[in-house]
Parts: sequence; C-alpha cells; structure tokens
Amino acid sequence: MFHIYTAQSLGQKWVKTYQEFSPIFACILGFTNTGLIPGISAAGATPEARKYTAIADAEFLINGVQSSYHYPLPPLTQGVSPVFITRAVVETCDIPIYLFNAGLPIFPTVPFIDLGGQPANCLTTGKALPLPLVYNLFQQGLNWGEKLANHSKKKYLILSECVVGGTTTALAILTGLGINARGKVNSSHPSCNHEQKELVVKEGFKNAGCSLNSKPINPFELVAAVGDPMQIVVAAMAITASLKTGVMLAGGTQMLAVYALIKAIINTSEYHANLDNIIVGTTRWVAEDSTGDTVGLAKCIGTVPLIATQLNFSYSSYEQLKIYEQGYVKEGVGAGGSAIAASLSFAWTQEKLLNSIENLINNYHRNYYDRDQL
Repeated sequence: MFHIYTAQSLGQKWVKTYQEFSPIFACILGFTNTGLIPGISAAGATPEARKYTAIADAEFLINGVQSSYHYPLPPLTQGVSPVFITRAVVETCDIPIYLFNAGLPIFPTVPFIDLGGQPANCLTTGKALPLPLVYNLFQQGLNWGEKLANHSKKKYLILSECVVGGTTTALAILTGLGINARGKVNSSHPSCNHEQKELVVKEGFKNAGCSLNSKPINPFELVAAVGDPMQIVVAAMAITASLKTGVMLAGGTQMLAVYALIKAIINTSEYHANLDNIIVGTTRWVAEDSTGDTVGLAKCIGTVPLIATQLNFSYSSYEQLKIYEQGYVKEGVGAGGSAIAASLSFAWTQEKLLNSIENLINNYHRNYYDRDQL
C-alpha cells in the first residue's frame, strides 16, 4: 500500500517504529496571493474560486457530507478535491483532527485554532510576510508541536497543509536555500508549469534584493521574502514534535520544502530536531510525476525518507477519481499521508481504501443539494 522511494533504511526504521502507533492529524491552512496568478494553480477553476479552496476543504474535512455548506467545494478544472481521500480515512478510523489557521483571508466556518497569521502577499513582491510575524508563527508552531507531542503516547503526528499556489512558494524556498529544484517540483496541473513558476520566483528574488546565485539567506528572512505562512508553522511543529514522537509531513513538493526549511533552521540556530523521526508522506501521483522529479528533489535535499501511498484510481467507477491517473490534482490536505496511515496503522487494503473514498463520494452525491459541485 505504500513504497519508500528515498533513504530506504531510515524510512523502514520509521515504519517499523510507528506501525503499532495511531495517528493524530493536523491540517495547517494558509493562503498566498501567489495562488491568484492566472494559470499558476488548478486547485480551483478560477483565481476567485481559489480564494475559497482551503476554507471549503476545511469545512468538508471536519464535517464530511452535509446537505448544505457555508463554502461548497469549488469545482476544479478536472477531478475532485483530495479532501475526499483524507476525510474517508479520518472519518472511518476516527482519527483526531486539529485544524490551524496560519493565515487565511476568511476564517473557516468549522472549529479551528487561530495562530494570528495573515495571508502572504504574492511572492513576486519579495515581501510576502512581515519578518516579526514569521518569528511569531514560528513560536506558535513550536508551542503547538510540543503540545500535540505531549498527547502522543503511542501516537505519531501527521502534519498536512492546504495552500493554493504553495508549490510555487515551495520552489522559492528551495531555491533560496541553495537547492537545485529547477524542473523538479510538482503542481496540480497534469503537466507542471515549470517556466511560469520559475519566472515568478525569479521576480520575487529580484524584488527582495536577493541574487539567486548568492549565499543562501537566513531561513526566517527567506520565508518573509518569498514564502507562505504554512511553511514556517509546520517546520516549527515538526521541530519540537520530532523530539518526542514520529512526524509525517503529509504532502509533496510543499513538504519537501518544509523539510529543507527545518534543516536550514536547525543548522543556523539553537533549535534542535530529531530528523530520524521525520518523514515525508505523499501520493504515487506526486512521487512518480513524469513532469517533475520528486525523488530527485528529495535526494538534493539530503537524507529525507520519501514515502508514497500506492493508491490507484484506474479502476474507480468515478471519472473524477480516474482523472488522477492522468496527472490532475495529485495531492493536498494530507491525502497521501492519510492513505499511508490507513495502511500503516489500520491495515487497510487498496480495495478498502478505494471503497471508502467511493462511498463518501456517493453519499456526497445523494445528500448534497448542489450535485453540480462534482
């Protein structure tokens, strides 16, 4: 049900250590105006729709199928939100969920923990977030990572995200840390828009007054210049939580960037993390995306175990799921991490996971009044 693509020995050690544990699921929501650039993301059919993607995903993640929603799931160009994968697992397995607002334009309509952040300016400005806010979000993340780990007896922590445009801010962070990520990141498009992303990042560094060929800058200053609010929060949570339990960074390119950020922080400050306790968990659609190079990117970052669910929608009865096999959507809201957890902690088979996801979609069709949303 899952495969270890990089740093196999460390990945196998993590799996062996935590396979008898159960997960705690945390989703950190954020927003960057980078996501409003036309064509930059397919996580919402239009820039306007993308403003509400994280809000809608959060509502569905917490409430599941309802007859109506404050913010219905926005229609995608192709496919269906990956939150259906995550919700199918957390609902059936009764996994505890913690929802964090790191910086959204609109508050979620479901219970959440507010970290006092704000949406990031477009990274092209070179002034994405105020530096004092970055440090404050980091401290909030440290505190919550410790709190969640203190409740983790025989539990590991899944840290997921929902940030539209986040693969582009991930590219910016990786680039600023001196990692050659060109042509390696992923996107929600079936074929990654590398050229567009790279031009956006180049403009951001130019306006930040940084040369792409210069020595990597301070990681906090880097996030303030071209990052998004989720990145620094998840990095901080993982740093403190890893000292006490296992951490799965649930996502693809975005979480590889967070892992790189963690390494930069602990290498340039007094903070410490147990990197042996941290893995990146994603989907096969990300790990094997032929229009990017996720495995190569992980290797460029260092000894990071990259694990991916082998979930396959080829034989699904829903076209909205089959389209994943053509490269659309790929990942989000901890879909890969939750699918891995279903297998690791609850011994789910591929058939059971697919049936659970399809049953959820079927219930959504039958109970939600606006069926055109799928």
